[in-house]
Amino acid sequence: MPLKTPEEYLKSIKRPVNLYMFGEKVQEFYNHPIIKPSINTVMKIYELAQMDEYKDLMTTKSHLTGEIINRFTHIHQSVEDLINKVKMQRLLGQKTACCFMRCVGFDTANALYSVTHEIDKKYGTDYHSRFKNYWIEVQNQDLMVDGAMTDTKGDRSKRPKDQPDPDAYLHVIDSNEDGIIVRGAKVHQTGFLNSHRAIIMPTLSLRKGEEDYAVSFGIDTNTKGITMIY
Repeated sequence: MPLKTPEEYLKSIKRPVNLYMFGEKVQEFYNHPIIKPSINTVMKIYELAQMDEYKDLMTTKSHLTGEIINRFTHIHQSVEDLINKVKMQRLLGQKTACCFMRCVGFDTANALYSVTHEIDKKYGTDYHSRFKNYWIEVQNQDLMVDGAMTDTKGDRSKRPKDQPDPDAYLHVIDSNEDGIIVRGAKVHQTGFLNSHRAIIMPTLSLRKGEEDYAVSFGIDTNTKGITMIY
C-alpha cells in the first residue's frame, strides 16, 4: 500500500536544499524551530491516513493503479470525491488549526489532468500520458506536491514580456534534448520547502507573444538551481 507513515515522510524530506532565512543560509531546515511546526502539520496528514477511523476521508482508490492512496494524490472521479475532499480539509483544520499545505498541488494536479487531455485532443501531443506517468509516481510514493503559481509580477501595469526585469515572471530561456530551462521567481509558496515536488503553472491568462511564459511543469523541490528565501 503506497502510504507513508509520518516518520517515513520526515525521513524523506531530510535532504539538502538551498535555503536562506533572515539573510543566513539554513542547513538542517527540518530542525529549525521556525520551520518545524509546519512540518509537524504535514506529518499529521500522514498520521491520520494511517488511522482506521479516518481512512474513508484520508484515503481512496486510485483510478490509475487500483491501489489505495492518500486522497491528496487523488484525481477526482465523482461528486462524492469532491465532497470527501472538503470533509477531509475540515478534519485537518480541526486537527491542526493551520494551513496543511497540500491543497494547491492537489488542485493543480486535477486541473492539469483535464487540461493535458484537452491539449492532446486538439494538437495530437502526448502531455496527458506523460502527466499520468508523473502522477502515478506521486501516488505510489505518497509524495507531497506543492503548487507554485504566483509570480513576483514586478510592474503590474505591464505585461510579462514588457517587464523591465524579465525574471519578474517565470519563463523559458532555453531548451535542449533534456527539456526546458526556466528562470524567474515564484512567491508565497506555502509548503514548497516541506514538499517533495512542485508543479509550476502560469499566474495569469497569457496572450499571443507570451508563449515563453505559458509553461507548466513538475520539478523536485531540491533541484539544483532553486534558491528558497524563507
